[in-house]
Formats: sequence, structure tokens, C-alpha cells
Amino acid sequence: MILTHRRVLHIALPVVISNATVPILGVVDTGVVGQLGQAAPIGAVGIGAIVLTAIYWVFGFLRMGTSGLTAQAIGADDRAEVAALLSRALIIGVAAGAVIIAAQTLLFAGAFRVSPASAEVESLARQYMGIRVWSAPAAIALYGITGWLIAQERTGAVLAIQVLMNGANIGLDLLFVLVFDWGVPGVAWATFIAEWSGLALGLWLCRAAFRVPAWRDWPRVFDRVRLIRMGVVNGDILIRSVLLQAIFVSFLFWGADFGDVQLAANQILLQFLNVTAYALDGFAIAAEALVGQALGRRDLSSLRRASLLTSGWGLAICAVMAVAFATLGGPVIDIMTTAPEVQTAARHYLPYMVAAPLLGCAAWMLDGIFIGATRTTDMRNMMVISTILYFACVIPLMAAFGNHGLWLGLLLSFVVRGITLGLRYPALERATVHPSSG
Repeated sequence: MILTHRRVLHIALPVVISNATVPILGVVDTGVVGQLGQAAPIGAVGIGAIVLTAIYWVFGFLRMGTSGLTAQAIGADDRAEVAALLSRALIIGVAAGAVIIAAQTLLFAGAFRVSPASAEVESLARQYMGIRVWSAPAAIALYGITGWLIAQERTGAVLAIQVLMNGANIGLDLLFVLVFDWGVPGVAWATFIAEWSGLALGLWLCRAAFRVPAWRDWPRVFDRVRLIRMGVVNGDILIRSVLLQAIFVSFLFWGADFGDVQLAANQILLQFLNVTAYALDGFAIAAEALVGQALGRRDLSSLRRASLLTSGWGLAICAVMAVAFATLGGPVIDIMTTAPEVQTAARHYLPYMVAAPLLGCAAWMLDGIFIGATRTTDMRNMMVISTILYFACVIPLMAAFGNHGLWLGLLLSFVVRGITLGLRYPALERATVHPSSG
């Protein structure tokens, strides 16, 4: 297939739409338990969902690693390996979910030590998590299925899974809580059923792979060399993701040192950053699929075109976001909070959000390119450099400029990651033609 703008949009747009549905579910979950007329159920569902999301997030590497490896196998026309990769991803996902179920007591106890809550909220949250945790194998296996589908440019199928899961979750929320009066456990059962339903649909959408004998060619599936490569790729992505999370967590914690008003303003502005990430995600994922396939074919011209086309769209989206934040950011802030002092503070720091999409575009898009090429060692190493420079610079910047210094440090981490990955891009091209180089 020829690489065209239409092909990029065909991959990217379903992901953007899928991402747009994610916040809706949280709103409905909160709104439904809010009808119970008590504060504790709202807090319990919020805390329970955050804890489980954080645990599952650790395995997010499975989506990215599976995407890059599968795209390269497709580019190399290795149908057997494409099928075997799905089996490996499913096995890892189910095994990880089983470990979480087995360790749930320790995990939940640790979570409440880090973030203690009232006895009533903790009791309800434990009920919620104790039900939802049994769908952990489905939730994590879906990471692998999603990556496998993305590599084949089947993002419409990814959207279908998301729509089914969210639709089922919302419908069952309303039934279990408002009709059956199950309370917080009802919200948990709704998510449990939705996640297993999503896995069932995902497997059905992947049914072509199960017609290839290699999906159950266990010597191939458990081939030591391929497993080690998958482990290295996923391990690098995990380290990179943990470091990225460390930057954002430290940003929030340090923001609290400047008072409640500054903390609230920072939290509101980070939602602008989340919107940008959701919008860019589709084009970064398009880069994963197209770059991976080009590298699998050892087609340097296609790799360059894939990188340029997806990055061009990414830059365009970032420019639109910057203009939108500059012109509409103030009114949006006023909608998000009615506290005058928080409105004033958020507007004061809004220019950082105008700059963020433009300064972060290279980092976001190069992530997609390097994931597709499975140049995850470069991703890990450049993330290490970015994290070290962030912590080295943000502390003196905060001392000198307060909350402004905190924002400058965050934006600096984006710029450093983009520059360092950009410097490694020529090695990626060399490795496309000469696999032993770079």
C-alpha cells in the first residue's frame, strides 16, 4: 500500500475518537454513585479506580511492544510470527492478571498505606477493587490485542472494542446501581463484565490469527531468542514509562508546596496537556504501525515517508492545540473552576500550556517512530537523560522562580527528550538498511 495522508488518517482518527470516549466513563461512574446521596461511595469508586488503573498501567508496555514487533513481522511478511506474537501477548497478559489477583491483598494494603482514606471509604473501595481485580487478565490481555491490531492498521477494531466496553459499562452502571440498587459493588460488576466482554470481542476480531497454525506452535511461541527480544523491548518501555511517570508525579507533589491555589491551577492546566496527548496519540500510533512495517521490509524510503507524514500531522495538531489554548483557554478555565483565585492563577500560567504542544511535539511523535522501529533502548536511554536533566534543573528553577520554575522544568524535559531522540534518528535509518549498525 502507498503511504498517503488518507492512510495516516485512516489509522489515526479512530484512535482519537476512542480516546475521546475515555473520560465519559469516569463521569458516568461518578455520576451514578453520586445518586446514592453520600460522599463515601464517590470517594471509594474514585480511589479504587485510580489504584487499579495505576497497577494495570505498569503493563502498558505490552501494547507498545506488541505493536512494534508485530508491525515489523507484517513488513517482513512473516505471518507465522504475527500469529505467534498474538499468542505471546495473550499469555503475558493473562499471566500478569493472575499474578495481580494472587497478590491483591498485598497490593491493596500497600495502596492504602500510600494514600490512606476514612474507614468507610476504604471498606467500600476494597469491595470495589475485590470485584474488579478478577477482570485483570482481560484488561491486561487487551493491551496486547490492541497493539496487535494497531500494527495491522486496524484501529477501527480498537475503536469497536472501546465503544463496546464503555457502552456496556455505562448501561450496566445504570442497571446495577439505579435499578438493582447494588451501590458501589454494582459499579465494579459493570466494569468486570465490560472488560471480559471487551476481551471476547478482541479475540473475535483477531480470529484470523487462529487460522494460522503458528499461534499454537508452542516451540515457536516460547522460542527463547524471540522471548528475550520481547522481554528486552517491553522492559525498556517499562523503564521509560516509569521515568516519565516520575516526572509528572514529582510535578504534582512539588506543585503542592506552592499552596492549594497553585496546585489546583496546575491540575487544571494538566488537563489541557492530557487533551493534547489524546489528540496526538492517534498519529503517534500511526507512526508505530507504518514505521514498523517499513522497517520489517527494510524499506528506507517508506520509513522516511512514514516518519514525515505522521510527524507533519502531529505538528499540525499541536499548532491547532496551541492556538485553541491561547484563544479559548481562559473561558475553559472559568468553566472548570468557579474559584476566582484559581481562575486567576491558571490564567497566569496558561502561556506554558500554549507552548507545551509545540515544545512537546517532537518527543511525542518520535516516541511513536521509535516504538515502531523497536528502538526501545534509545527510548529508555534518552528518557534517562531527560529525567536526570529535569531533576537537575527543576530544583534550582523552582528556587529562583517558584511555580514558574516548575513549569519551565517540565517543558525542558519535553524539549530534551525530543532533541535526544532526534539525534538518534539517523542510527534508526542506518539500522533499517544495515540491521547490525546503529
